[in-house]
Amino acid sequence: MSWQDEIEETYIETNGITLHTIIIGSGKPLILLHGFPDFWFGWKKLIPLIKDNYQLIIPDLRGYNLSDKPEGVENYRMELLIEDIHGLIEHFNFETIYLAGHDWGGVLSWCIAEKYPKIIKKLAIINAPHLKVFQSKLKSDEAQKKASFYIFQFLKPNGEKPLIDNNFQALRMFLKEDEDKYMEAWSQPGVISNGVNYYRANMEYEDWSGIIKVPTLVIHGMKDGAILPIVLDGLDKYVEDLRIIQAKDSAHSAQKENPKMVASAFIDFFA
Repeated sequence: MSWQDEIEETYIETNGITLHTIIIGSGKPLILLHGFPDFWFGWKKLIPLIKDNYQLIIPDLRGYNLSDKPEGVENYRMELLIEDIHGLIEHFNFETIYLAGHDWGGVLSWCIAEKYPKIIKKLAIINAPHLKVFQSKLKSDEAQKKASFYIFQFLKPNGEKPLIDNNFQALRMFLKEDEDKYMEAWSQPGVISNGVNYYRANMEYEDWSGIIKVPTLVIHGMKDGAILPIVLDGLDKYVEDLRIIQAKDSAHSAQKENPKMVASAFIDFFA
């Protein structure tokens, strides 16, 4: 039997919207938050490796795939995204959870851990910069500024258009498998525009201290051409209990490129 036969698929009301959510596994709760332009299925290679260790709660974030898709940049502000997941946690009546995020799901996870340190028992981040560090590097580091050229394109009017043109050709270039599933997810109304709104709404997000008091594991693929390893520099000034794994053979998505390594690291860290 495939692990996909074991999943529970549900829709959970939280913070005035509904999040399409996948539940699988048993054990202590671990919430997994995907990035852009992904959806819950982006964790598919990791799920079977850790589902016997944790109850996995994996939502499509606001604006993505089968979750609600409010229109307008203002509906993707970090304050709202944080409360989406806080409401998800409250729905299950969890006292504490483990939390892991990749890309924008990781950026969101940083912010959740800062605001709700008593709920987040431990935090794991995969190639997602801490915004205080990232905002600083975008101003001071020429290499990171150059690597982030796509962000500045996104911030322009209709900045998402090149991603949508020619049947998502620019995005499909990065797919090695599951094209049909991703095409179906991206074809949901407004998904790519909503994903770009995460950038528009939050690149200047300042409404937080950035201080992370929960134990934190950062896995960073050192071959990531968009989020350079320099974002690790200075991280210890914000994170009180920090462990870093420099994944030399991974690029932006270690959970897809080296899921066994990520699974082993999670099981060890979340012990």
